[in-house]
Amino acid sequence: MFRHACHGLLALAIVAISFAYSNAEETGPKPANITLHYFNVPWSGRDAPVRWVLAYGAGESWTFHGVERAQWADLKSTTPFGQLPYIEIDGKPLGQTYAILRYLAKQYGLSGQDDWENAQIDAVAEYIRDAGQGYAAYAYARMSQDEGAMKKAGDEYANVTIQPFLAKLERLLQDNKAGHDFLVGSKPSWADILLTTQVDRALKLKADLLQSYPLLKAHTDRIHNLKGIKEWIAKHPV
Repeated sequence: MFRHACHGLLALAIVAISFAYSNAEETGPKPANITLHYFNVPWSGRDAPVRWVLAYGAGESWTFHGVERAQWADLKSTTPFGQLPYIEIDGKPLGQTYAILRYLAKQYGLSGQDDWENAQIDAVAEYIRDAGQGYAAYAYARMSQDEGAMKKAGDEYANVTIQPFLAKLERLLQDNKAGHDFLVGSKPSWADILLTTQVDRALKLKADLLQSYPLLKAHTDRIHNLKGIKEWIAKHPV
């Protein structure tokens, strides 16, 4: 009996340690000093999901450093990969948008509940990145201020390119056995935020973009109203 009791206590200890480890992202110390570096432009770019994750997890306790185009040639070699955005966490630089999002998600409770959910979140995020590829033509036309090219590229992206992706993401919400609120599991993840920033920029090109996708429409509204993000949008309209 004593041996069985010891085994029972050992099993409980292992479970407790595993539970503490799995929830470390929610309870561990948060980064103290965060600076996001991106181009100083009047529209949201690849930095948008990073801003929203920071707004969700850190509120206003982070700094934005806007890089002017004229400065970029001199600053490029000082960045981790010669690209923007990148962040500095307590003075340590981290580049690549998805690496940044994964790191911050672990700090602020926007990761999955287990390895399988994290793999699903990664898969959905990669799919969302694929959905955004067609937006590049519009972005380049906007940077060059070519109105004709902007309209053509914007119409193509919103009316054709992104539509099959929206249909698949609508089905993904429908098939989520934990409910239809989020893309993976029963709580928001960084993939939900990533998707909403992409949907928002597409909505600027086509106001009725989500007319045929009621779950995506509800999802977009839900993410807009998350703590921190709601306040961010109020100050920085999408």
